[in-house]
Amino acid sequence: MPAEDTRPGAGPAAPDSGGQPQRPTRRFPRFTKDTARPEGGGRTARGDAPAPARQWPMLVMLSTVALGLLLCALDLFRVGTLLIGAALLAGAVLRWILPSVGMLAVRSRFTDIVTYGILGLAIVLLAMMAQPNPWLQIPFLKDTLHFTLTTK
Repeated sequence: MPAEDTRPGAGPAAPDSGGQPQRPTRRFPRFTKDTARPEGGGRTARGDAPAPARQWPMLVMLSTVALGLLLCALDLFRVGTLLIGAALLAGAVLRWILPSVGMLAVRSRFTDIVTYGILGLAIVLLAMMAQPNPWLQIPFLKDTLHFTLTTK
């Protein structure tokens, strides 16, 4: 027989009026058996709507990324990559504005916005600086690259 835990509130839960065990303390249990749903992880449409309608923010973002990948495959690298970065930036905006975004919510709202925003901005900037004939030239990057690659 295992030794009984003598911590306050660690014993068996007292039943409530319906016979269901109550938690005697507000402390979290020592071992969790499941994970909490992410903030904003609820449905974006009512429950009787079809599944795609309930997850429209994620579907919009994934469709835009798929279109960007298709454009990259059709040899429109810069436009396709810009579209992928724009999809991530749109995901950040959707996560910021909408109270419930379905599966687009992965972590906390702040973390999702920062992650989508930084990755989207990085992809857009890298697409604009891609060679040949970059649309965006940052002078100090060329000097930095030249300095790190010279062996004089």
